[in-house]
Amino acid sequence: VETELMLADLESVEKRIPALEKKAKTGDKEAKQTLALCLEAKKLLDDGKPARLFTPDAEDEKAWKMMMLLTAKKVLFVCNVDEDNVATGNDYSRRVEEYAKSHNAESVVICAQMEADLAALSDEEAAEYLEAVGMEEPGLNRLIHKGYDLLGLATYFTVGPKEARAWTIEKGWTAPKAAGVIHGDFEKGFIRAETIGYEDFVKFNGESGAKENGKMRLEGKEYIVKDGDVMHFRFNV
Repeated sequence: VETELMLADLESVEKRIPALEKKAKTGDKEAKQTLALCLEAKKLLDDGKPARLFTPDAEDEKAWKMMMLLTAKKVLFVCNVDEDNVATGNDYSRRVEEYAKSHNAESVVICAQMEADLAALSDEEAAEYLEAVGMEEPGLNRLIHKGYDLLGLATYFTVGPKEARAWTIEKGWTAPKAAGVIHGDFEKGFIRAETIGYEDFVKFNGESGAKENGKMRLEGKEYIVKDGDVMHFRFNV
């Protein structure tokens, strides 16, 4: 499949180059930038390599994304193995892992049958099952973690008396920007974020216990939200 995608990308790049060369000769900076990126992509594609092996400079990232090359997209290979090999993988999954690493991609091992079995068990039974096969968490969890890491995403939580909500953000976002995912007014009028780390929230049985043990922090506008943070935002309307 990836070979077909590389051929499609190569065809796309080759079609763009002549027009870009003409515009670049007139001094068009954007055309020069895109032309240079097209030529870099063509080198890889001509060699049978995906475009994601090229890492653009910071000033070229936007133009690179605008090219919309199929093989520049991030890739996660999922290896379905039997229960006996789910904890360590097998020869086939290791070959996939090696291929993924050499092509700037990721891989994860799961057992689809085991995931189906786990879904029918209680939490206690599922924990016992996982321990028996030498795993700390279900394969589905590992798949989600890998996907989030690959896309540079993180999650924070808001917890109230009626519900708990998970909010997806990009890694590196500040507290105000993260608050904006809930509502734009939260970002504009941000004052501070009452923050509890996920492990502390669980260890001390929620917000009250975490506060009593001094685990709630007041974070300002420059705070970088951590994966799993439990947050309550204060803001001006």
